[in-house]
Amino acid sequence: MNKEKKSSVVSDLVGLVGQYPNFYLVDIEALPADKTSSLRRQCFDKGVKLMMAKNSLVRIALTQIDEEKFSPIFEYLKGNTAIMFAETANVPARLIKDFAKENKPADADKKAKPELKAAYVQESLYLGANKLEELVNVKSKEELIGDILSLLDGPIQGVVSALDSAGGTIHGLLKTLEERG
Repeated sequence: MNKEKKSSVVSDLVGLVGQYPNFYLVDIEALPADKTSSLRRQCFDKGVKLMMAKNSLVRIALTQIDEEKFSPIFEYLKGNTAIMFAETANVPARLIKDFAKENKPADADKKAKPELKAAYVQESLYLGANKLEELVNVKSKEELIGDILSLLDGPIQGVVSALDSAGGTIHGLLKTLEERG
């Protein structure tokens, strides 16, 4: 890869990290071509951008963005690294978990791929494959808004029904007073 191409890849990575609020570094080494193609298709269907990049170029891009913030990730940049960019925080984690479960290797000693290396999600770093379950359980903005609305729905319904019954009571009282008067 010549210097111009490397520079172009670094600027693309910098742009994508700026464009997407969440990214995952994933090990897909030794994943057969058909499985890799299937993973790419599933990523596309779920709005996740998947790309391969050399570890050294990922390191340069993250250093250009904010070396202090991203330096803990650098030790996870080993082997083949794929990067998953997403708008929704937990979609790549769920995709990794489901894909790895569906495509377990026949050899029990081998780890299922893809495997999480590290992630930057909702302005926090998650380092290591053991953080995958935490990332799966991270709620998206839409899920949090739904939870808040459902929590507010009960009290609002109570207030509305109280106002309706109070309105009926006041109306009935006024009507009774009018008939007497």
